[in-house]
Amino acid sequence: MALAFLFPGQGSQSVGMVSALAQRFPIVEETFREASAALDLDLWQMVSSGPEEALNRTEITQPAILSASVAMWRLWQEEGGEAPEVMAGHSLGEYSALVAASSLSFADAVRLVAKRGELMQQAVAPGAGAMAAILGLDDATVIRLCETESTEEGVVAAVNFNAPGQVVIAGSSSAVAAAVVAAKAEGAKRAVTLPVSVPSHCSLMLPAAEGLSQVLEKIAIHPPQIAVVNNCDVAIEREPEQIKRALVRQLTHPVRWVESVTTMVEGGATHFVECGPGKVLAGLNKRIVKAIPLFSILDETSLHLAVAESRQ
Repeated sequence: MALAFLFPGQGSQSVGMVSALAQRFPIVEETFREASAALDLDLWQMVSSGPEEALNRTEITQPAILSASVAMWRLWQEEGGEAPEVMAGHSLGEYSALVAASSLSFADAVRLVAKRGELMQQAVAPGAGAMAAILGLDDATVIRLCETESTEEGVVAAVNFNAPGQVVIAGSSSAVAAAVVAAKAEGAKRAVTLPVSVPSHCSLMLPAAEGLSQVLEKIAIHPPQIAVVNNCDVAIEREPEQIKRALVRQLTHPVRWVESVTTMVEGGATHFVECGPGKVLAGLNKRIVKAIPLFSILDETSLHLAVAESRQ
C-alpha cells in the first residue's frame, strides 16, 4: 500500500468539529492549546462552542482548520498509522501538509495562516469581491466564460479546479455575477454564488500575496521529510525558498486539485486519507479517482479503521 494524505481547506470548518475525537484523545485539545498560545486567544473555545460568526471569520477559520488537521495528524501518528509517501493540501490545507512534513513548525504555521487570513480580508473591500461554483461545464468552457466577462472594471477567473465538471470562479462581484449568468446560459447544471467574503486565488489577492511574501521572509521553512505536491505547479518542491514562493503564488493562482490528486495516483498512491475536519475532499475524490479508496477521519471508529487499513 502507498498512502497519500489530503488536508482540507477553508469551508470545512464547523462549530464542534473534532469534538468527538477530543473527548477520547487528549492530543486534540493539547494541539489547540498550542495554537491558542501562539495566537493569544482561546481557539478551542471558538471551535467547540462558537459562535459560528466568529469561527467563520477568515483570520480565525484558517488557524482553526489548520489546528484540527494537525491534531488529527498527530493522533494518526499516536495511534500507529503508517506514514504516507506523499501529501497535498487544498489551498489552506497546503500549510497543514507542510507542518505534517516537518517543513514548517506548528506555531509558525498558526501565526502565518492567521496573518494570511487578515491580509486576504484586507485586500478587497467588503462586497467588492465574490466567488461562485460552476457545475456541469468543462474547464475550458469556464475559462472562456471568465475571459469573456472580465473587463477593465472587473475581473473574474477560474480559480479552483476541484473535480471534473466542478470549477470555482472568483473576482470582482459584478464580473462574477455576469459569469454566473453566462454559465447558466451555457448549460451549467448549477452556477451559484458562494457565501464567502474573499475572492481567493485570483489577481485581486495581489496585495495579500505581497504582504505574505514579507511575512514569509521571517519564517523558517525546512526541506519536507514527506513529499508535498503544491497547488500552483502540481510539483514537489524540496528547497525552502521555492516552497515560500509557491505559497505566495498560491494566493493569486488557481488550485489545481484534480491534477494534484491524479499526479499522486500516477506516482503510485493506492489509498488516500483525508486528514482534517469534514469529508469535502472525499466527495471530490469520488469524481476524480473513483477506484482509489479514501478514508475520512471523523471519529474514533473511522480513525481505527483507517489505521488498520494502512497496516495492510
